[in-house]
Amino acid sequence: MKSARLVSILLLLQTRGRMTAAQLAEELDVSVRTIYRDVEALSTAGVPLYGDAGHAGGYQLLDGYRTRLTGLTTDEAEALFLAGVPGPAAELGLGSVLAAAQLKVRAALPHELRAHADRISGRFHLDAPGWYADADETPHLPTVADAVWNSRVLRVRYRRWREPTDVERRLEPYGLVLKAGRWYVVAGPGPRTFRVDQILEIAPPEEEFTRPGDFDLAAYWSAYQRDFLDRLHRAEAVVRLAPGTRLSGPMAHAVQVNGRTDKDGWTRATVPIESVDHAHHDFLRLGADIEVLEPAELRERIAATVIALARMYAG
Repeated sequence: MKSARLVSILLLLQTRGRMTAAQLAEELDVSVRTIYRDVEALSTAGVPLYGDAGHAGGYQLLDGYRTRLTGLTTDEAEALFLAGVPGPAAELGLGSVLAAAQLKVRAALPHELRAHADRISGRFHLDAPGWYADADETPHLPTVADAVWNSRVLRVRYRRWREPTDVERRLEPYGLVLKAGRWYVVAGPGPRTFRVDQILEIAPPEEEFTRPGDFDLAAYWSAYQRDFLDRLHRAEAVVRLAPGTRLSGPMAHAVQVNGRTDKDGWTRATVPIESVDHAHHDFLRLGADIEVLEPAELRERIAATVIALARMYAG
């Protein structure tokens, strides 16, 4: 739409300063002739816009002019207020900053978009942590976040699961990730991933480091999750599932890929498991809706548990 394009031209010139017609045309994917017509329309509407001819010329707004238009669509305004998660922002020490930023953006929005933003805030609330678990205490999170932002080395005492449990580590923090209510710091050398709630002590950050220019936090985290799941599920089980039985995660994906339905309506599939112990616990929760065929050890353990339960309740 032309109106949206005019707003885009204003915002581009407001944020970038002088731009040529060719640069604006390339940015907005229109012809240079279209930009000429749009600039003329803006000037006719009273926007203090002027242009200089020549190789170094271009269009720019009069110094000090700033439009109150945001260029936001209704959906964009709603998404902006939906994306502000107050819990994680407060944990990072940015709660008041987020509130102030949202207040300023709200004040700049046209009335109709402000009403939509208020509607979103009143009807949707994002709560990152999962159920059935107490929130992790992360007293060192603001310090870690500051070190990530300012590229400062962290010297920490860290608690891991294997012996020796408490170790000293020098970390070059590249980024923070919030996953299911738990904070992780991705740090070099490596890089490697550390749980922020397992940091016991941090020395005052002083030394600076150079963050790798080609490091992509989102790409690293995706690869890390895939590798984690591959290392986690190192065994397999052959099962039969009653009609309507639902599994989750990698097991559900495996059923979708290799499951086949027998004549009685049950689905036979090979699914990944972490270990016999974990599968024993997970499969028992499905009761009579699952039958384990292999491995024999897992089938025998589940059978023994079922017999013990039958004796307990029969008595």
